[in-house]
Amino acid sequence: MRTLELTQKNHRSIINETCKVLSSGGLVVFPSDTVYGLLADATNKEAVDRLIAVKERPFGKAISVFIDSWEMLGKQVEVSVSQKKILKEILPGAFTVILPSKHQTDIRLESEHKTLGIRLIKHSLVNQLIKAYGKPLTATSANLSGKKPHYQLSTFQKELSAKKIKLIDLAIDAGKLPQNKPSTVIDLTKATIEILRQGDKSMDDIYISKNENATKKIAQLIFNQNITKTGNKPLVFILSGELGAGKTIFIKGIGEGLGINNIISPTYTIAYEYPLKNKCFDKLLHFDLYQIDSKQDLQRVGIEEALKTKNVLLFEWGEKVGNLIKLINKRAYIVYINIEYVTEGSRKLRVSYNHENSGD
Repeated sequence: MRTLELTQKNHRSIINETCKVLSSGGLVVFPSDTVYGLLADATNKEAVDRLIAVKERPFGKAISVFIDSWEMLGKQVEVSVSQKKILKEILPGAFTVILPSKHQTDIRLESEHKTLGIRLIKHSLVNQLIKAYGKPLTATSANLSGKKPHYQLSTFQKELSAKKIKLIDLAIDAGKLPQNKPSTVIDLTKATIEILRQGDKSMDDIYISKNENATKKIAQLIFNQNITKTGNKPLVFILSGELGAGKTIFIKGIGEGLGINNIISPTYTIAYEYPLKNKCFDKLLHFDLYQIDSKQDLQRVGIEEALKTKNVLLFEWGEKVGNLIKLINKRAYIVYINIEYVTEGSRKLRVSYNHENSGD
């Protein structure tokens, strides 16, 4: 294994040497945004053979790939309009995104479900390399399967047998990398985004709804996930989103889950109260703050009085709670819901929480 030290002045020569090795089917240990990676031409069968032999990767365990652009991403995987909107929010970044493969890489890099992991990262040298090479490269960490990733080239070398070292043609030594976790792996192939591995980067829970009934079911799922997390506090949902996005539909879903089938939008009365026959909650209070224009109007709504232990408070146009958010943060368990129009009939629901919730 030949080793080249990376300096501030030799990036171009490093990229040229790495491209030569990759084009001949070789393997390269290369620094990335997280850990040292083991690079191979993702379209070259012989290169992937050697990669699997070095890592001792079990058959059927997928290997992700690096790309350098949205254009290359579109050539490797199937991406819907709603999925692309999500990708634009998190990429480039320390995420591996699972999407349906277009089978342009070696088939062994895919999962048994015919999906492929994609990495588009914030790392100038890696992106320059991929652009120069013109093909996706394997984005697996430089370690034996099941072992810890490496932040120093020397520790990886110590892990390898002499036979395995001979299988690696080139190593680029960038010194000790920052102690970042491997990428966060998210699966976008399902209605609900699934986090398969949590790295340093996190994202809000995101759901894709294709119709009103799906929005109601998502609302009930989110509600049920948070019932046991409230402690002795009221449960508050603060909903935002443009007019017609589906905030009332979401609230109707929660209501129906609690046995209330007659929820109406309280636009003209600001607030509406529903008694509950539920062992966890006494009342559901539905607030529509669309017409709130001043602090005085907000004070007259009676939000402070409604913040009682066994109440559920649902706010449409929740961004208008203004300064009362500090009081709600202190006295309630809050779930924030942003509903965004994607296409006709479909919506993206983003779920997040106030930082004080986790301390309850």
